[in-house]
Amino acid sequence: MKYLNQTVLAAALAVAGISSAEPFKVIVPMSADDEGAMARLVNYDNGTTVDSVLVADGMAVFEGQIDEPVLGRVTYDGGRLPIFILESGTISLGKDGAFFGTMLNDQLRSMGQKMQQLGAKYQSAADDKEREAVYKAYGAALDSAMTANADNALGYFYFLQGDAPQADAAGLRALFERYPSFAAYERSKKMLANAERREATGPGAKFTDFEVEYNGEKSRLSDYVGRGHYTLVDFWASWCGPCIRQTVVLKDIYNKYKDKGLEVLGVAVWDEPDATLRAIEQHQLPWKSIIGAGTIPTDLYGITGIPCIILFGPDGTIISRDKQDDALRADVDAAMAGK
Repeated sequence: MKYLNQTVLAAALAVAGISSAEPFKVIVPMSADDEGAMARLVNYDNGTTVDSVLVADGMAVFEGQIDEPVLGRVTYDGGRLPIFILESGTISLGKDGAFFGTMLNDQLRSMGQKMQQLGAKYQSAADDKEREAVYKAYGAALDSAMTANADNALGYFYFLQGDAPQADAAGLRALFERYPSFAAYERSKKMLANAERREATGPGAKFTDFEVEYNGEKSRLSDYVGRGHYTLVDFWASWCGPCIRQTVVLKDIYNKYKDKGLEVLGVAVWDEPDATLRAIEQHQLPWKSIIGAGTIPTDLYGITGIPCIILFGPDGTIISRDKQDDALRADVDAAMAGK
């Protein structure tokens, strides 16, 4: 009955045009180097700016009103702070790097300390059996905290920290049935859309074409894929460490099969063209590249992390995707051997 009464009250206030928003204050200590810099408080879920201030006297202080708790993050020139719960009350950033002062943030801080302890146990574990036990305890704690907060932003935070971002479309739909409130968040919608795109561009599907314009010239994926030969396409960026490390594998594959009907294509995403060109020269990448693709191909193929490497067959059918290292070598070897 208490929940019903609160709901009726909220509806009555809305009809009457009276806001149910409550005040918040977020206090963030900043370094002397950040004095005078612009700091922004953003809604982590949808990316909108909630408030912006100039750092003064070593502090960034945000104030406003909020209807219900959301995930928040403070960003500033060259940096960003940990995600916290933007809710009514006074919220402060502690020396331990965690926010505190309100109910959900205090819970988040306590949970963070517990997870750090489990992380230390994992690192000091004597064997794989002990590490597996700690890993299961970590997952159980995360799931328990998420379930206990299934109707608020804290639960959604734990949802994002779990396996959901790596789940396939069917797995996400099952999670949203279990936690229906999480489905309404913007990141959840994008997560499901990306999973559906990955599903539609998985092995067995034909390639989805895209067009990129750079320096007045247009390049299409179809300029390279579906032209009677195998094509290994690497979606990468100059700033991405794992991408650069994977070029060692790609060079091995390229040198092994470049004269046997395999082409390699680099597609630079989420990167500045000048940085891409410097990286190509620095790392001596010998294959052709599409520069300045931005988010065009990653949106189409549901790519949420890079490198993403896709092997296309001679007719443009996707043979393999999201493989690296020995798994990638094996898939290319099998394709080139006609297996």
